[in-house]
Amino acid sequence: MINFPRSTFTWESHPHEPDPYYKWPGGFVGKDGQVYHVRFNLEAQCKITEEASGKTTELFLGAPCRSEYTIARRNLFQVPSGEWRMAFSRTSTPTIAQRPSNEEEPASKKLLSEGFVNHVIDIRTFDQIEELSDAASIVKATLANDLLSARSTYRDAARGFSVAVEYPVNLINLNAADAEFQVCTGPVLLPDLATWDGEEVSRIFVAHVAITAFDHVEFILRRAVAAAPEEREWLDKPRGLDRLELIDPNNIPSNYPPSRSQPTAYNEVWELAAENVVLRAVGA
Repeated sequence: MINFPRSTFTWESHPHEPDPYYKWPGGFVGKDGQVYHVRFNLEAQCKITEEASGKTTELFLGAPCRSEYTIARRNLFQVPSGEWRMAFSRTSTPTIAQRPSNEEEPASKKLLSEGFVNHVIDIRTFDQIEELSDAASIVKATLANDLLSARSTYRDAARGFSVAVEYPVNLINLNAADAEFQVCTGPVLLPDLATWDGEEVSRIFVAHVAITAFDHVEFILRRAVAAAPEEREWLDKPRGLDRLELIDPNNIPSNYPPSRSQPTAYNEVWELAAENVVLRAVGA
């Protein structure tokens, strides 16, 4: 059972280099040559097992932030605003999907060793855990304010994979009188197994998860949606610094301007047979 609040990813950036086109590349407003560190907590784990070979790989989902200016003293949030979030394996970062699972989109992996001068993945676990095997024990542990996590494992029989998603139980509904429970929480991450390359996947989906029993799971997946033109007028209007401001308006990069961040919605639902396990941290 992962101790998610105490599990972190920390990296050290490469020294900042000036961009040939943009004044604030990536939102960075520091000095050339500066180095900074970033640390975020983890929100979910996903373990993929290729059943024929027994090969496994882990993926983790990091806590998000709103797009910001770094390192700044004022005008910290970027407007237009978007969400920055990172998913990663032990060696690389996959693309986070913006489209539904039945649509293809550009996806690739980037090695952690290339993106950062150094990095530390610190996964902490609880020493003592108890598996709660019935609804009554889940109700009891919840009302006792015990720390709970869940693990939902499903199979993709057509491709020959099993996927185990572990996540903290941040929200749970109870009917104590009838010993009923409903975990409805997130975010979690799901792999796009169509992008499996023999070692890892290159695309993941951000989702939320719901369970009410030990043999069924439902995931609702996030996707980007296009705002109406009249909404984009205010949505795309910069306030303060403009991340897309050019150093020289006469020196324009190809494909300028790049698209602004799009709003997202949770819409696509996967209903799957699964093995759900609810875990309690003993003495935590």
